[in-house]
Amino acid sequence: MKLVVQISCLNEENTLPAVLKGIPKKIPGIDKIEILIIDDGCSDNTVQVARKLGVHHFVYHRQWKGLAAGFKNGLNKSLELGADIIVHTDGDNQYPGDRIPDLVQPILDGKADMVIADRQTQKIEHFSPAKKIFQRVGTRVLNAAAGLQVPDAPSGFRAYSREAAMQLNVITRFSYAMETLIQAGQKRLAIVSIPITTNPKTRESRLFKSSWEHMYKSGMAISRAFVMYRPYVLFNSLGLLLLLLGMIPFTRYLYFYFFDHSHGLHHIQSLIAGSVLLIGSFIAFTLGVIADLIRINRVLVEEALEHSRHRRFDSD
Repeated sequence: MKLVVQISCLNEENTLPAVLKGIPKKIPGIDKIEILIIDDGCSDNTVQVARKLGVHHFVYHRQWKGLAAGFKNGLNKSLELGADIIVHTDGDNQYPGDRIPDLVQPILDGKADMVIADRQTQKIEHFSPAKKIFQRVGTRVLNAAAGLQVPDAPSGFRAYSREAAMQLNVITRFSYAMETLIQAGQKRLAIVSIPITTNPKTRESRLFKSSWEHMYKSGMAISRAFVMYRPYVLFNSLGLLLLLLGMIPFTRYLYFYFFDHSHGLHHIQSLIAGSVLLIGSFIAFTLGVIADLIRINRVLVEEALEHSRHRRFDSD
């Protein structure tokens, strides 16, 4: 049983030694542990530091591509290395490496395909009250979209089984955490959470400049994934809402037309408003059908990609 710990790095020469030091050398049930550094366009000595500390496997980006692209390329590299379990962590030493054994244990026990560390964000001292609220609301929205009950959905400290890694496809450019969680929910993967305590803050986040930017980007990522995997819920709800709203002025016009012949023609604006809303409702239902057909096509494409990965990586 091989474990690959992939570490996303963007100029982490100061914190990377602590991250590597915290990764256990032996874990019960794991025969071999290898470390993979994802160099996301580092301009400092991150790679050199990693080599001096004994790291042999790297994914190189000549310039910054973002956390999602790094995660995706790291996942493929880990599968290429023959990983049975993949743990993803960050190079800023936010996550406690000594909890990796607890993170992989549910997978070793056959109880989970994915394990997500719960940072217990409400207890993190350097999180502002506003950020804690955003985290709570964002987690609830994401759980609703994924059909799950995960306490810390944005957490990036995760473990994946080999089979789960084969099934996940990342297309977003912002953060892989939300998209992979929604995919996992739609694919009915078994997900377990374990509580952890994060390490002291070492630097500001480079994913976003403010909580508002984080909320905006997270909202866009969730909306995109929601439309991609559950389009019928969105478009059918919108269509039903427009249908109900359209019936109000339409019913008003019909009432005056049949029961008040002297004033019926004076309410033509109700007929126009109702007709516009009903047409909008028809368009929404139509878009729902089209989007659902696209979803079905995506499911078939993802199944083909999964089989392609098995042929590629299992043969290696």
